[in-house]
Amino acid sequence: MTFTKKIAILLIFGSWFLINNSNAQQIDTSIVNYKDPKKFRVAAVEISGTQFLDKNIIRSLTGIKIGDLISIPGDDITKCIKNLWKQGLFGNVKIYADKFDGENVYLTVDVLEKPRLNEITLKGLKKSDADDLKKKLDLLKGKPLTEALKLNVRNTIADQFEDKSYLRPMIDIVEKKDEGLVNSSSLIVNVDKGKKVKINNIEFNGRVNGELAKMRKVMKDTRERSKVEFFVKDNRSRKQKAKDALYTLANLNSNSVKDFFMDRFRITFKGSKFNERKYEDDKQKLIDYYNNNGFRDARITSDTVIDDEDGNVSIKMNIDEGHRYYFGNIQFKGNSKFPTETLTRVLNIKKGDVYNAELLQKRLTQDADGGDISSLYYDDGYLFFSINPVEIAVENDSIDLEIRINEGPQATIKNVIIEGNDKTNEHVIRRELRTFPGDKFSRSDLIRSQREIANLGFFDPQETKVEPIPNPVDGTVDIKYTVKEKSADQVELSAGWGGKQGGLIGTLGLKFNNFSLRNIFNKKAWSPLPTGDGQQLTVRVESNGKRYQNYNFSFTEPWLGGKKPNAFTIAAFRSRIQDVNGSTVLGKQITNGLSVSLGTRLKKPDDFFIVQAAANYYGYKLDNFSNRYFVDNQPLDSGKFNNLNFKIAISRNSINQPVFPTGGAKVEASLQFTPPYSLFRKDNNFEGKSIAEKYKLIEYHKWKVSIDWYQSLGKSKLVLRGSAKFGFLGTFNKKVGTTPFERFQVGGNGIPSNVTLFGTDVIAHRGFEGDYSTSGGDPIYNKFLLELRYPFSLNPSATIYGLVFFEAANTYATFKDYNPFKLKKSVGIGVRAILPMFGLIGIDYGIRFDSANGSPIKPSNGFFDYIGKNGNISFILGFEPE
Repeated sequence: MTFTKKIAILLIFGSWFLINNSNAQQIDTSIVNYKDPKKFRVAAVEISGTQFLDKNIIRSLTGIKIGDLISIPGDDITKCIKNLWKQGLFGNVKIYADKFDGENVYLTVDVLEKPRLNEITLKGLKKSDADDLKKKLDLLKGKPLTEALKLNVRNTIADQFEDKSYLRPMIDIVEKKDEGLVNSSSLIVNVDKGKKVKINNIEFNGRVNGELAKMRKVMKDTRERSKVEFFVKDNRSRKQKAKDALYTLANLNSNSVKDFFMDRFRITFKGSKFNERKYEDDKQKLIDYYNNNGFRDARITSDTVIDDEDGNVSIKMNIDEGHRYYFGNIQFKGNSKFPTETLTRVLNIKKGDVYNAELLQKRLTQDADGGDISSLYYDDGYLFFSINPVEIAVENDSIDLEIRINEGPQATIKNVIIEGNDKTNEHVIRRELRTFPGDKFSRSDLIRSQREIANLGFFDPQETKVEPIPNPVDGTVDIKYTVKEKSADQVELSAGWGGKQGGLIGTLGLKFNNFSLRNIFNKKAWSPLPTGDGQQLTVRVESNGKRYQNYNFSFTEPWLGGKKPNAFTIAAFRSRIQDVNGSTVLGKQITNGLSVSLGTRLKKPDDFFIVQAAANYYGYKLDNFSNRYFVDNQPLDSGKFNNLNFKIAISRNSINQPVFPTGGAKVEASLQFTPPYSLFRKDNNFEGKSIAEKYKLIEYHKWKVSIDWYQSLGKSKLVLRGSAKFGFLGTFNKKVGTTPFERFQVGGNGIPSNVTLFGTDVIAHRGFEGDYSTSGGDPIYNKFLLELRYPFSLNPSATIYGLVFFEAANTYATFKDYNPFKLKKSVGIGVRAILPMFGLIGIDYGIRFDSANGSPIKPSNGFFDYIGKNGNISFILGFEPE
């Protein structure tokens, strides 16, 4: 006899019962008997009640397969329900025996899924905190709302605030059923993050040799609160404090004095907060500090974090410093390429030096500047070289070392692979490399190649990777360069209307730094212009109504001929400046210029040197042009003046990257000169003649020296920049005198304005609102600069850094007046942003300490403000040319 109604098997109070549903007939005990369980073969397992979960997955979770023999009643059904229940996915589980057919049983597993998480609402938090958490918690939406998920929500919130030192947040989670959705619920999370936990004090018990200031410094993420405390508060009696004070005075030494002040005066600029994870990392840094000072057995025997009454914590550490060790005898084994004397000199560690494992590794393999023994071998092709220091004896406090070297064979470069250059043609990159197939492997050549790729300016220097791929079987190595393109072009655009003056006011400047002239007629290469050959094309048009128009064009081919780094540049410009009164033009100056230059990279003394030669022509036409320039008490307002000059410059540029240099220097010396016309003229007597006749053929010689130096400061992101500049304008003939052209103007932001005339060099001096040179400029100048930079972002889409600066400069009329120590000084702060499309943008806030043009320091009107008696303050929007 078989059942025609379902028989349900339920778990109630840990016991199993076989019951009918509401329509079931009396159970046939000959088939199912609780006292005598029978074995049945599973003929089918059906799944019902599921909405989101896959039925096959639920079927597999039951642990019952078709064809299995199960006992009814029995443990098989019990295990099935337990397997499903422990998944945490269901609110209820039932198993029905639909039918018995002889020895076969047909089962149905009926489940009620737990509701799905629809939304998480955070209350009690600031918008910024809530937004950060939502990004993480939104990943949980749509998952079954189990207790494990609620715990996950709680832990996610707690972990975020723990990272910010809020260690005791109060989190209350309320589940709310969504009325409009089937089997869906949301969570309302009330959060009180509480008070940030700071560190009141860190106590180092057992410290004898460790310097308190340095120990606190290495624990940079576990800092004590700032405090100024003349008298230490503790439970000692006044009598005991007096005794301790007398003892301290009687045993004063440099360390005790430092400790005395460190305990009472402590200033922390980064703030104090306790983070358990970072605390564990800082404990290891503390041990590293001891190890690097010879205490290789130092350990923290125990530490305790104490909850203080004010809600903060104090830390007590018990330290066992151990003994201080020193380097003993050091010997090399296995070296044949380089003699022991050379390796000893590079290692630069002597017997008796304090034992420092970190310093040892740096001198062997990890010197970023290439001053280690490994670099010595790598630069000579020994890519398969290995070095291993072994302690062969420890006697008392001395450690003897044997440095074992396996030189291996020299590796030859087989293939040079370039990847990631989606826009730039491969030959542009390859011609900058110092690694060529068939050459011996050299680590310094790899570093130099990476630097040259960065200096192209077409790729993100942070993403430029160099990977040697050794092939030990044939003793060769493949070199793979991976680059990431960035935008290198720049656009300058501004526009307006000139009002009463009439005409368009504005600027349009286009600078294409990766131009391709050979594809100019290839329509497929235009996007929007042909690119990829590393050439530079600049076009700039500037207009200020009728008063001023300027047109510039330049083109540079960095590898003329394609085989050698011969940089060829041709440039032309035309400018017009007019005196305008309404619609009437009273006077004007027209300047035309043409320049052709050729530069090449030298091989000696090294290939950082570049020599450049240029021929330039500037023609000036003045027609009743009113300006403040006077020569020999005559106004320089009319005439035609011709400036044909030649320039030769030699420079050495080892700066590691062009956008934000962190190392290297650029030194340049140049001479610009005209033909000495007066030496060939028979009549050099200009008495009674006009200025136009005297300077029709401009003659001079102009000398300039510039030094820029960059150095990163340790492990910090700070970069120090030092700069010195000098310029001198001389004459071939004293009777002719110094030309009014090509002089030097110092002051202001260094941006040439549209009233800068006659080829004048404009040198920035922040803190001084304008040119403080004499009328028309001076023939001699000096400038010195110290600048400390800190990068806020090195992202190629927006490189941003802040700076503080000290500048000192001055101009001089003659060498008799020249005094490199008589300088006008200023200090200030600034911000720079390098945007791919707009170039360098900067804001400076400078304070000057000296007067301009000998006048007393006094308030300026309008754009600049004056504060107290400290000097004139300038707020400059522009850039400081480097």
